[in-house]
Amino acid sequence: MGDMSNSDFYAKNQRNDSDQVAGFGCSVMELRSLMELRSTEAVVKIQEDYGDVEGMCTRLQTSPTEGLTGDQDDLDKRKEIFGKNLIPPKKPKTFLQLVWEALQDVTLIILEVAALISLGLSFYQPPGDSTGAYCGAAAGGGEDEGEAEAGWIEGAAILLSVVCVVLVTAFNDWSKEKQFRGLQNRIEQEQKFQVVRGGQVIQLPVADIVVGDIAQIKYGDLLPADGVLIQGNDLKIDESSLTGESDHVKKEANRDPMLLSGTHVMEGSGRMVVTAVGENSQTGIIFTLLGASTEEEEKKEKKDRAAEDGHRNTDCSHPPIHPIATIATDGAAGINAPGSGSLINGKMQDGNMESNQIKVKKQDGAAAMEMQPLKSAEGGETEEKEKKKPSGSKKEKSVLQGKLTKLAVQIGKAGLLMSAITVIILVLYFAIDNFVLQGLQWLPECTPIYIQYFVKFFIIGVTVLVVAVPEGLPLAVTISLAYSVKKMMKDNNLVRHLDACETMGNATAICSDKTGTLTTNRMTVVQCYVADVHHKLIPDPGVLPPKTLDILVNSIAINSAYTSKILPPDKEGGLPKQVGNKTECSLLGLVLSLKRDYQTVRNQMPEEKLYKVYTFNSVRKSMSTVIKLPDGSFRMYSKGASEIVLKKCNHILNEVGESRVFRPRDKDEMVKKVIEPMACDGLRTICVGYRDFSCNPEPNWEDENNILTDLTAICVVGIEDPVRPE
Repeated sequence: MGDMSNSDFYAKNQRNDSDQVAGFGCSVMELRSLMELRSTEAVVKIQEDYGDVEGMCTRLQTSPTEGLTGDQDDLDKRKEIFGKNLIPPKKPKTFLQLVWEALQDVTLIILEVAALISLGLSFYQPPGDSTGAYCGAAAGGGEDEGEAEAGWIEGAAILLSVVCVVLVTAFNDWSKEKQFRGLQNRIEQEQKFQVVRGGQVIQLPVADIVVGDIAQIKYGDLLPADGVLIQGNDLKIDESSLTGESDHVKKEANRDPMLLSGTHVMEGSGRMVVTAVGENSQTGIIFTLLGASTEEEEKKEKKDRAAEDGHRNTDCSHPPIHPIATIATDGAAGINAPGSGSLINGKMQDGNMESNQIKVKKQDGAAAMEMQPLKSAEGGETEEKEKKKPSGSKKEKSVLQGKLTKLAVQIGKAGLLMSAITVIILVLYFAIDNFVLQGLQWLPECTPIYIQYFVKFFIIGVTVLVVAVPEGLPLAVTISLAYSVKKMMKDNNLVRHLDACETMGNATAICSDKTGTLTTNRMTVVQCYVADVHHKLIPDPGVLPPKTLDILVNSIAINSAYTSKILPPDKEGGLPKQVGNKTECSLLGLVLSLKRDYQTVRNQMPEEKLYKVYTFNSVRKSMSTVIKLPDGSFRMYSKGASEIVLKKCNHILNEVGESRVFRPRDKDEMVKKVIEPMACDGLRTICVGYRDFSCNPEPNWEDENNILTDLTAICVVGIEDPVRPE
């Protein structure tokens, strides 16, 4: 059975590969295995198979500069062959599953048991008998007729309250889950990434990215797909989400060009060609192995059934190890041809998969660690672990629910004790009164009457127990929490679980992000200090020296990520759209306010011609870009936090656009008269400067300490992030 499953698996992949190669120069599995490689190993593989990254783009029928054409038929074909850039979520719990979870509450279980016993005993009708005359006081055991007829009401009322609690809880969970998924889908649709299509940089929903797209990446981005770097500027990636290593990994096209989904861009910018999306990307593979996709769940069920059939049809001495080999090759990021090798822990290893589980366990610890989760994911665990699985699916109780459950158990125990004492006292009173004080004998014909009396004692005990358990407590808590959820919904607060209201009610301090949460995240330059004048409003371009204006416009246009731009508003009369880094967008907005066009400057100096880029990071707190001037000399534009950049400035442009010495006391005076007043107005201050270098000899660009110094200050701007109206 295992051999058949393996052969089917490989046959399917071979058919897929042939189909894919027919349309493109490489298949899904080739690209998946390529993305498993790192550093020079990946560079060598790309050179051997494709020549270079441009050769890979040619095989993928895309242009490294123009991107895809954007033809809908081509995009649909790519999605069909290479997959869509989304990972199917887990199936939501059905309403009946939520009802069953709500029924697991200890308080409700106690109420259910008490109600069923009370309800059952209320329908007990003792047989009529005429022997009461000589059975003594036992004949008085009969119930009042009205009491007997109304005995079922108490049990039914308890059951009704349980049904109300369960339905309210389940319905709230179901509706909130539905709303949450809708909100999640909307958020995912709003998540956009910059790609190049038809030579134009456009914002595209992450789910619409396909293999072959040319994506522009920059500082702060979360990579939505796997790709190979085409061109980068001081690019550093945080791969801790995949590797656990906190050190940033430097990416270069000729050293380590592999970019993985789910990793963060910590420094720099660049362009990459997308090679794997969705379940074929590194994040998708991890989700698949963890069983987070619906496709994997379907595979589980099929393989479980196949394994059961195999156990029935094969001898027990041959354990079905082949499905595990299939899982390892299917779940990992690459694939081997049958017989050539296997994938263990995501790495290529020579030799076939061992055909015995004991041999697999004898491999290195990493392999054993990798194989164990795979077995558990495919239903190969022991019965003990199978028993533990359902318990893991129970919802965690909130603090209040935990206390109520503890209180209900204590009340239940106390009620049970009191009901037992009540029954014992009644039985003893009956026995002493009849058989000791009255001296009656136990007559066989009186036995039904005695039993009737004992049943009545038991019913009284159950009544004591039922009365002791507070059936209204869960209902009151559930209804109050449901009411809180509705009230919070009116305030635009979506609460997914009822107990979150209680959690928030216990909070004494709430920490909130400022940018974009308390503010609109729409940065705007409102003040500037330029040409020795502090302008409280954006000045007219005519009052600025032409030389200073030209240098300022060039500095802002070139020394900003080319992905940052100002687009026309969606609606007439609306505000222009800010795309990319908001601080850079505010500076670009300043250029537009000065009646100049930054795009013209960028067209004259495209990103490929930038000589050197020192990207912004938390250590530098500035960004600098070096360009080569027509005469062969170099000019470096720099911008960053005013307190950092001003310290590196030894000159400043004066009122006529000429450079003058910028002494330490001048810096102190500027801090007191310009920067501090801006800061008091709640403005973020940015300093813009530049420096010229001769071409002979060419500076050592790696020596940052000597490069990022001796600057000439152009201006200081104050940027405002307006507070939200609400």
